[in-house]
Amino acid sequence: MKRLIGLIRFAAIALVMAAVIQQLQRPARERTWTGHILGVPYDFRPPTLQRVEQRWWNPDNPHLLTPHVFGIGWGVNLYQVKHYLEEMLR
Repeated sequence: MKRLIGLIRFAAIALVMAAVIQQLQRPARERTWTGHILGVPYDFRPPTLQRVEQRWWNPDNPHLLTPHVFGIGWGVNLYQVKHYLEEMLR
């Protein structure tokens, strides 16, 4: 189990490094600090309340998983969790 955790940690650090390198290779005015690396979303911009709401509680987004507000990977659209639970309990 320790080996698996170590492998996951290594992969996460490698993805973060690759994303930062991807941004630093661009001219400064073209850096967005958001994008995808190997299909994994990243967003290194300072979080905003609007983006937190858009990613964590968004009735207009049918996806359960959304990009993290800050960092690399996916978070959960809690509105969709609520919606799925309500559907299951009917």
